[in-house]
Amino acid sequence: MNLTTEHTDGIAIVRVGETRLMYPLLSEFADAVTTLVKDGERKILIDLSPVVYVDSASIGCLMDLYRQSAAAGGTLKLSGVQKRVETMLTMTGAQQFIEVHADERSALETFGV
Repeated sequence: MNLTTEHTDGIAIVRVGETRLMYPLLSEFADAVTTLVKDGERKILIDLSPVVYVDSASIGCLMDLYRQSAAAGGTLKLSGVQKRVETMLTMTGAQQFIEVHADERSALETFGV
């Protein structure tokens, strides 16, 4: 899976470099974010800019990662969400929990950067 992580002003930015986020890529994606949470990262931003398709398993994975982060006292947000992906998040109700931002800059600002 094409996935990178960088840190900016105390925020872990996970960049997904795939156009489709779905099984079997979810395991590696989930492991990477879970490791960040376990390592004490409390501000996580997932950049989905290139992602144009997610399936229901992806939505479930994002919700699970959101719950893990919240349980650890952290915050997980999404940026660069394409219209089709946003529609899936809205249809499943995930957008009621996970903050979604059009671009990275606006998402970073909500972290107080």
